[in-house]
Amino acid sequence: MSSLTNNKIQSTHLQRNAIIYLRQSTPKQVLEHRESTARQYALQQRAQDLGWDPSHIDVIDDDLGESGSSKEQRVGFQRLSKDVAQGRVGAIFALEVSRLARSGADWHQLLDMCRITDVVIADELSVFSPTDQNDRLLLAFKGTMSEAELSWIKLRLQGGVLNKARRGDLYFQAASGYIWDRASCRFRLDPDEQVQAAIRLVFDRFRFDGSAHAVMRYFAEKGLKLPVRNLDGLTWNPARDGAILSILHNPVYAGVYAYGRTQTKTIIVDGKARSRSREIPRSEWTTCLFDHHPAYISWDDFMENENKLHENRNRIKSLSQRGAAREGHALLQGLLLCGKCGHRMRVHYQGRENIVNYRCDNYLARRTVSGNIPRCWSVRGRAIDEAIEKLFLETVNPPEIELGLAVVREAQRQGAEIDRQWKLRLEQASYEAKMAERRYKAIDPENRVVARTLEREWNDKLKDLEELAQEREKVRQREKVELTDDDRTRILSLSKDLSQVWHAETTTNAERKNLLRMLVREIAVTPIDFPQRETRVQLLWQTGAVSDIIVRRPRWPTAKAPSPEAEKLIRNLHESGKKIADIVAELNRLGFRTGCGTPWNCSAVKRIRSRFIKLDEALLTHEKTFTELEPGSEAI
Repeated sequence: MSSLTNNKIQSTHLQRNAIIYLRQSTPKQVLEHRESTARQYALQQRAQDLGWDPSHIDVIDDDLGESGSSKEQRVGFQRLSKDVAQGRVGAIFALEVSRLARSGADWHQLLDMCRITDVVIADELSVFSPTDQNDRLLLAFKGTMSEAELSWIKLRLQGGVLNKARRGDLYFQAASGYIWDRASCRFRLDPDEQVQAAIRLVFDRFRFDGSAHAVMRYFAEKGLKLPVRNLDGLTWNPARDGAILSILHNPVYAGVYAYGRTQTKTIIVDGKARSRSREIPRSEWTTCLFDHHPAYISWDDFMENENKLHENRNRIKSLSQRGAAREGHALLQGLLLCGKCGHRMRVHYQGRENIVNYRCDNYLARRTVSGNIPRCWSVRGRAIDEAIEKLFLETVNPPEIELGLAVVREAQRQGAEIDRQWKLRLEQASYEAKMAERRYKAIDPENRVVARTLEREWNDKLKDLEELAQEREKVRQREKVELTDDDRTRILSLSKDLSQVWHAETTTNAERKNLLRMLVREIAVTPIDFPQRETRVQLLWQTGAVSDIIVRRPRWPTAKAPSPEAEKLIRNLHESGKKIADIVAELNRLGFRTGCGTPWNCSAVKRIRSRFIKLDEALLTHEKTFTELEPGSEAI
């Protein structure tokens, strides 16, 4: 031991523990770089040579395989810091500074604690005392270089990754329906026919149903599952919204090699650093190579699916987002535009009977007498729905023979696709049963311990095969997988009468809405208060043609109106300056009742009075418009 080392290591240090701290950055380094691990464990002998008793030497190797960029995931480093702060440590032994920390903040915090508690830091060659100004300066410089070295390593590695990604040769986890071919550095279709058929069915059903939730519901009704291939092999899981959305949003299915679709950002959550990933615009992707590998759909189909998913979002932020057709009985859900302000109108179901109201939630600049800012307006939906339904059925007259044959072909195609999925599942189950049989027959019969296990596995596979066959028969009977002659005749007859299909009990509300959306682009509704309460409905067809109809708007709050005498009395008393309470008392004294047959109250009188006020304002605006017209001008 040199004299310089003797001066730095005092008896107070030897009375406390010597900590041997081990760390390697990744599990792969732990397995492959064994020499580094051995050198770090050998520091125990170094501590003994410097005077520590073996009983006072503690080895911390909890952080083998952990990165040194942060202390958050390093349990061993946290334990080391705690022991140093409590004054139980006399020396810290590490192969080099980078073993202790790659973060400048963590390193300088440890140095400050070592300076305060008088802890020396030693490596294979030297001993440093943080209480010495020169040693502390040297240790600080080494920590800075270690942090910078980590940045240089990352830059070199990231540069190689990006260069490989730009060529399309970088491997990443293959999406369901693909496997990675290491020889050609390309994705290729999964060799399992059942896997390919399941993925293609997702895109077929989305094109037909128009929403990911509808696709999930279809898979659940038909008893179908989605494939997932990982390190454990191929598994089949029930279809979920998240899995279907990940397939629809992934450009790899369009034959595109896309890298850098997400960006990771570090944020502070509850005082701790957390990493969050977010999707970035397509123009900012690192790599986007078209026609890179075999595709399930074209790029145009992928973009069409993306636009459809954007429209299907629940929270309407723009006029292009109509929302997916849902099971509610509001026929015009997602199609209505407010004729007053141009905003898209929402559906509001009222009461136990779920009465449909279409409501524009745009808040207007005008204020009421009470100072509140009201919503734009709302209208009962039943009359408008019935008018649009009548107009749609009267206008649409598809070619009977062509439509009938097309429906038959589509029904047969869907049935054949479902049956093919089940056949492939049965083939796989039959193969697994035969493999279990071969394993059982190949074992020595005298080895009863293994034979019993293999026999049980064989029986389980046979049972699964039988249950799968029974489930397939149930689906075939329930879903009409195979069309009979009677089924074809009925389909042809239904194609001649769209109204019969529309009102059929088997036709869901979502299907009616999808039928309407095929031909209708938007519908604008505008309230008309003068000379009578009506709603102007302007329907824009997909062809660009416009249909304009007028629909009667029932009185608020119910279709039952009070007697004309009661309305006249309320108007006269209001114009004479009577208060609402006096008007209520006078109506009830004279025996008048509301439209529902109940006695009058303040809220009922307010509703009738507000309607008079609105009507007077409309009349005043109408008269003012014509009064201000110059001679010879025309009103627009």
